[in-house]
Amino acid sequence: MSARLSRPLVATLALGIVLGIVALDLATAGAPDLFTAPSAIALGSGAAPTGAHCSGN
Repeated sequence: MSARLSRPLVATLALGIVLGIVALDLATAGAPDLFTAPSAIALGSGAAPTGAHCSGN
């Protein structure tokens, strides 16, 4: 007979792993500076692209 994990247990473990990763990231890199961060909705800088496939060159 094999042991089965219940859905609430799996959800709790997954949430714990995600929170652990976020805590580790905050501990190593620190919190982001919201005054220097780009805007949440950035539709582009307005500058024309140069090079690469999107410039049409």
